[in-house]
Amino acid sequence: MTEKEKWVACWGNATSITNRREAIYAKDLTLRYPIRMCFSGTMLRFRFSNLTGTEPVTIAKAFVGHTPITFGGEKGVTLMPGTETESDAISYAVNGGDMIEVSFYLAGFTQMNSGTLITGPLSKGYYSYGDYAEADKLPLDLTRHTNWFYFLNTIDVLTAAENHAVVCYGDSITAQSWPDYMAQQTLGSNVAVIRRAVSGTRILRQYDCITYQAYGLKGATRFPIEMNVAGASDVIIQHGINDIIHPVGTDVNPFRPWSDLPTVEEMEEGVEDIYVKPAKAMGLKVWSGTLLPIYGWRTYNEEREQMRQAFNEWLRTSPVFDGCIDFDAAVRGTGNPKAFADGYDSGDHLHPSERAYEAMGQLAAKSFMV
Repeated sequence: MTEKEKWVACWGNATSITNRREAIYAKDLTLRYPIRMCFSGTMLRFRFSNLTGTEPVTIAKAFVGHTPITFGGEKGVTLMPGTETESDAISYAVNGGDMIEVSFYLAGFTQMNSGTLITGPLSKGYYSYGDYAEADKLPLDLTRHTNWFYFLNTIDVLTAAENHAVVCYGDSITAQSWPDYMAQQTLGSNVAVIRRAVSGTRILRQYDCITYQAYGLKGATRFPIEMNVAGASDVIIQHGINDIIHPVGTDVNPFRPWSDLPTVEEMEEGVEDIYVKPAKAMGLKVWSGTLLPIYGWRTYNEEREQMRQAFNEWLRTSPVFDGCIDFDAAVRGTGNPKAFADGYDSGDHLHPSERAYEAMGQLAAKSFMV
């Protein structure tokens, strides 16, 4: 590595507890993830995560294209529960815009407890029954698409020193498409977009029951782990709507007591103490992302709306942030600003449509294009 080069994360996701289903083990399975490179570079390294696993996970072999990914010189690796493991640096030249494929094989019974569900135009993987990690093509009759990204957590590239990473941190809104659209807008610049998002997650609370475990770890647990991002310069925090909309009372849902409903002040203090201060200590710029409309959502009421509006006002005006990306203003209606604009609601009145995600990605990209 020269003075004109550095390691920068060029792709990444959070790692969380996968949705608890009847079957939680896999065997004799190949996972393949196509990843688009945002930068040119000469070497790659890969982080695999078993952060939320309770058993060791053995990756029998892993490849980028036809090049083996090694760990201490060995072709396979065992990921211990609660840990993340980085590969050796691999000589592998890439150009910005290239598509690479990361494939790995799970030979024995494997606990599939560490992964994240994400969507977007750049986010799709595959799984195949059998060992096809080294195959040029996966067998059509034994392969299906998946949006679950298991174990693969981050890819770093040795690249030009002026390149840097922007972290998109949040919940299902960020686990869905807008970071991919932002990445499409920033391709060819010196910006990588790294997604650290888990559907259902909250700032101040987490669920420990199997019904909602996939809703992720609370902010104080997540943030220090997920901000391990080489070459990061900025973080966009779009988080907090689940703190507002989840509590319904134990008479309705035993896992969602009213005591989980924070005050706006508690949310503000949580964001500043859990996110902003640690990020600033890392030398990062911190951008707030306003919360989106929830009018029509099944737990919507005026109290929750007033909380959202008050929290958004703080996100827009607080001097603790280096800037605000006003997602709410970009997607809300003009006639009824409590609701999404026409064509911008996915239909559930909480998550945006694909058109709205594209608008959000374009808005976010504007703050980082030079």
